[in-house]
Amino acid sequence: MNALFLAVAILCEIVGTTALKSTHGFTRLLPSLVTVAAYALAFYFLSLPLRTLPVGIVYAIWSGAGIVILALVDLFWFRTSIDAAGFLGLALILAGVLVINLFSQTVSH
Repeated sequence: MNALFLAVAILCEIVGTTALKSTHGFTRLLPSLVTVAAYALAFYFLSLPLRTLPVGIVYAIWSGAGIVILALVDLFWFRTSIDAAGFLGLALILAGVLVINLFSQTVSH
């Protein structure tokens, strides 16, 4: 269940951060409400795996996966560009998340 809770937390964070761009400094009501609600849900679901897993591991997965996915959302949805160094950095973050998930004994508990 920890993986599911963490996946939902990551999804909510992505929705909240994507909506945050549309708030224009919290001057637009609907995107602001979406941002606040999505972050509230993200933190709730993020808290659930913390009952049994270390905060450093959970946060590394949550933030790392969120960064990579949000960069892809930015690339494809908002049509921004990412240079070679940016892609390399994202690949390293993704590699770190994969190493934690595939090889760390901490996550499997």
